[in-house]
Amino acid sequence: MQKLLSTKEVARFLGVNEKMIYSLVSDKGLPATKITGKWVFPLHLVEQWVEANTINYPEPSAVLPPYHGLLIIAGSNDPLLDKTISLFNSLYSDNVAVFGNMGSMGGLRALRQNLCHMASSHLLADDEEEYNFDFATKELEKMPAVVNFCRREQGILVQKGNPKKILSVGDLGKKGIRIVNRPLGTGTRLLFDRELNSAGVNGEKISGYQSEISRHLDVGIEVLSGRVDAGPGIRAVAALLGLDFIPLRWERFDLLIPKERFFDKGIQLFLGLLIEKSFRELFEDGSGYELNASGKMVYPGS
Repeated sequence: MQKLLSTKEVARFLGVNEKMIYSLVSDKGLPATKITGKWVFPLHLVEQWVEANTINYPEPSAVLPPYHGLLIIAGSNDPLLDKTISLFNSLYSDNVAVFGNMGSMGGLRALRQNLCHMASSHLLADDEEEYNFDFATKELEKMPAVVNFCRREQGILVQKGNPKKILSVGDLGKKGIRIVNRPLGTGTRLLFDRELNSAGVNGEKISGYQSEISRHLDVGIEVLSGRVDAGPGIRAVAALLGLDFIPLRWERFDLLIPKERFFDKGIQLFLGLLIEKSFRELFEDGSGYELNASGKMVYPGS
């Protein structure tokens, strides 16, 4: 169980008076829940809220060097992205693409710190329509170029035949259900927590909610092994492992690129792949992916 703070404790933690805490809950979305009529504040979510709402950052101590053949991608994990990186490395022997699995928020922070050339992200805005732009505005000093990698279907992975009869996110709150989760800062965790909240389910009370798995495929393996009954993930993994799948929504999975690095050779080679036949052939049976906009620039509201 993560540490819970009282109103007095969270006020001390944030350096404000207790009256201000109630305003932050109602006006600014400070994470909180009521237990026996009293507000309590999960410390790890409060810390995440503070970081997500930070607007002034120190200048990065290092500048990413000029491109010399090493393409660094960081952020959200995806099986099709893994295959595309392998394809890139097989086609362009004078270049090497590497990936840092840091979650969507981790990718944006790596971009801010000049640690990567591209960040992969699928962070859903509060309006539940747009992706990534709101978070990029908060995290980055300059809006990056945004290129769509794919659309993919998010949902809940369950065992073949769905023996626990899990039909919705709300069913995860039933007695006897055990899950695994994705880490804080991932787009999948953000969506999952949002869906649990909408269903009126307290995630902290679900067995396994605190067990965090870093890759979609590893979540699927936990479900396939029978160690857990369910976990948040994408349809592509369910199709790969022969699992059942409860759909939640289609989402946009983008690549965010600093505009001053957009025409670096490695970045242009990688983006060019997204409109090639060789990339489409990685799509296999197409379960859970849609590539109509792959390789195209994305703009707010488009």
